[in-house]
Amino acid sequence: QVTCIEVIEAYVERIKEVNPLINAVVKDRFEEALQEARQVDKLLSEGPGDDYLEEKFPLLGVPITVKEAFSLYGMPNTSGLVSRRNVVATSDATVVSRLKQAGAIPLGVTNCSELCMWYESSNRVYGRTSNPYDLQRIVGGSSGGEGSVLAAACSVVGVGSDIGGSIRMPAFFNGVFGHKPTTGVVPNDGQFPNAHGVRTSYLCTGPMCRYAEDLEPVLRVMAGPGVSKLKLNEKVSLEKIKFHCMDHDGGSVFVSPVDKEILQAQKKVVEYLESDLGVRVQHVAIHKMKYSFQIWSAMMSSKDSEGQEAQRFTDLLGDHGKPVWPLWELMKWLVGMSSHTLPAIALGLTEKLVNLNVSGNAKLVSMGKSLQEEMEALLGPDGVLLYPSHPTIAPKHHSPICTPFNFAYTAIFNVLGLPVTQCPLGLGSEGLPLGIQLVAAAYNDHLTLAVAQYLEKAFGGWVLPGKV
Repeated sequence: QVTCIEVIEAYVERIKEVNPLINAVVKDRFEEALQEARQVDKLLSEGPGDDYLEEKFPLLGVPITVKEAFSLYGMPNTSGLVSRRNVVATSDATVVSRLKQAGAIPLGVTNCSELCMWYESSNRVYGRTSNPYDLQRIVGGSSGGEGSVLAAACSVVGVGSDIGGSIRMPAFFNGVFGHKPTTGVVPNDGQFPNAHGVRTSYLCTGPMCRYAEDLEPVLRVMAGPGVSKLKLNEKVSLEKIKFHCMDHDGGSVFVSPVDKEILQAQKKVVEYLESDLGVRVQHVAIHKMKYSFQIWSAMMSSKDSEGQEAQRFTDLLGDHGKPVWPLWELMKWLVGMSSHTLPAIALGLTEKLVNLNVSGNAKLVSMGKSLQEEMEALLGPDGVLLYPSHPTIAPKHHSPICTPFNFAYTAIFNVLGLPVTQCPLGLGSEGLPLGIQLVAAAYNDHLTLAVAQYLEKAFGGWVLPGKV
């Protein structure tokens, strides 16, 4: 009905209109995108046949955006680190290359937190990104630019990565869909920083979308040959899924209590599943979830099977050049002279403390392994767990510094290696997105994706900001 050039022009205009407010796209490639759109229209006019095109280019002409931490040829690749300000990608990350080959057209790259290790997307290179539902609120991190740009209807598909909730928190705060696949299926190559040692088992690259039905085709392209592991061709019978529900982590001392409105939204999902599908949702209390933050932290800093130490954050901050001394950076920050953000400096300081408690860490790693077994046994081949995406709705700017461990609600599933889909559930009383995490056993991504599509129909999915 419309030409590709019309689609790309519409998205370019939309970005120009709203980006000055949200600061999500940090570098665009509009000229190249328009040129690529002309080539798509030329290909369509030559008419090799729709079936052929659909098979060869499943995402032909679809506008996408890419988290700046991924290499996109000709675009910056700083990950918000001032010392990398002049780094420009000379190639494409594997997933970006696959999406381009499938016909997708990148519009530009989006903001993230410094070194992708904080849940507010703000850095000293590009500044801060704001939430389209309320500019005083955060977009989450580290794929926060993607969450914001999708929510503001500036893109159709986003490329995100997630080692502690970096796809799911922004998807939750911005009311869109995000999927953290089962670990080890979608390649992580071509992003900075990339995971090393034990962390290669926790970092996941995945899709973020406004519409649930887009997650699966994009995941297929991202996964490439690895997609066969994910059972995406299996038909899902929702009535046969064993649903489990957990309202909160059991009361961790490190994490905020879950907002009443989030609990209420989850309760509505349970009631809807039970009345519409005739299933019984089993309420569970998994005791070890109370230690989610401690387990994630210990497993992130543990050695891998070959005894290789986890990469130190302070080494990454220095980008393997001159070492960064967090205490000295804190002094400089207090007088406005540090090129690093406060969260990055704080992480550098706490990293040393975590590594002091060797025996405590070993116990927590062992607790993590036993929690993984418990989860796999609970979920089995046909189980889905409903769990809050975060204890609070999108917080105000800077406030995460007072609640630094709230990301534990998403992070725990990274170290457990489980697939999780974040699903929006409409807007709350303050006009901010509500949502829920859908969790399944490893390689059962097809279950969470199917439930997300089902809940989108029931609860409305993405809501255009400013519509209320």
